[in-house]
Amino acid sequence: MSGLTVTGAVLDDARVGVRCLDGAIAAIGPEVVAEPGDETIDACGMPLVPALVNGHTHAAMTLFRGYGGDLPLMSWLREKIWPVEAKLEVEDVYWGARLACAEMIRTGTARFWDMYWQPEATARAVGDAGLRATIGGPLFDADGRTAEAQARVSAELEALAGCGPEIDAALAPHSIYTVSEELLRWAGEQAAERGLAIQIHLSETEREVADCLAAHGERPAAYLDRLGLLGERTALAHGVWLDEEELELIAARGAVVVANPVANMKLAVGGFFPYPAARQAGVAVGLGTDGAGSNDSLDLLSDLKVFALAQRHAAGDATVVPAGEALAIAAGARAPLLRGGAGEPLSAGAPADFLLLRGDSPELGIGDLTSDLVYAASGAVVDTTVVAGRVLMRGGVVEGVGEIVAKARERASRLGIG
Repeated sequence: MSGLTVTGAVLDDARVGVRCLDGAIAAIGPEVVAEPGDETIDACGMPLVPALVNGHTHAAMTLFRGYGGDLPLMSWLREKIWPVEAKLEVEDVYWGARLACAEMIRTGTARFWDMYWQPEATARAVGDAGLRATIGGPLFDADGRTAEAQARVSAELEALAGCGPEIDAALAPHSIYTVSEELLRWAGEQAAERGLAIQIHLSETEREVADCLAAHGERPAAYLDRLGLLGERTALAHGVWLDEEELELIAARGAVVVANPVANMKLAVGGFFPYPAARQAGVAVGLGTDGAGSNDSLDLLSDLKVFALAQRHAAGDATVVPAGEALAIAAGARAPLLRGGAGEPLSAGAPADFLLLRGDSPELGIGDLTSDLVYAASGAVVDTTVVAGRVLMRGGVVEGVGEIVAKARERASRLGIG
């Protein structure tokens, strides 16, 4: 059976080979060589590292890059984003998501968690690009149309179920301030019944916490827990204003918090996800870019530096997040849910998702590789991206990028952007 074999890569200062079959790593080590019929790559000493996992984004919002970029969160949503999203067509979402996939391939992301309209279009884009994704259409019923929202999302889940093994469907209630208690309960029940993950924005702003206390007499994490949404298959995006009691609750339930430091800073939410307290409580943590409308980049390596520096700055402690720990978070190794429940990366049986890096680049040419990746590098150091045993980028080239950018530009123009 033919597969993909990479030889001459460097892992932990040793030359190794990696053989991939059926989307997984079949063997890795110094003795691994190509079998007859294999596609082969001679890494020529390039460093081998796990691919990255973007734990929270809105892929098709690449169409909104730079749109309303100087507004606070709620003004940005109400005045800019929600009105233009009401005009979205399927092909808008498809080409916006294709552009996001190209950017993520180019910068080393293999899997992402997406919450956006027309999720079938995003799934099609992911399949065409060759990535992996967990996808959910956002649940809203602030306008009172709860039954309509339930029917729409149920249909979307059925459609996503047939999109192939690289796509996982999820329930995606937008937030506690845009979704009623009735619909949140329903989402929790549906997730349990169907065995699906839940992704939701939580505690992104201090105002959200204050409003939750006023309306429900409890903080956001406790509110979600009471409604049955806090569990081992729940991904909570942002978590900036979680307190220690909430973090202990989240850890006890086995949920994941995905930090989005760059988007939080750009939208000036007034704080950072409290990583030291989360680690102390035992919370599983991932890293996300958020959408390109609020970041505006999907380069997770660039955001990794911001995450590490923001945590040091907020804690006044240069030891609060070691470089190796930060890189593991970006690779999804501190939150198996984000990696599809897979085991350790770069091991036999794990998904064949990995990167070959430009080890002779200025950013990586001198010093410790891990430290350089966290504090010096951007996605520009990625030479080769392999996802599910398929080569999606080699020599820094993603096929078809010119057409993707042109099509996305057309769709943005149709929406009156750019």
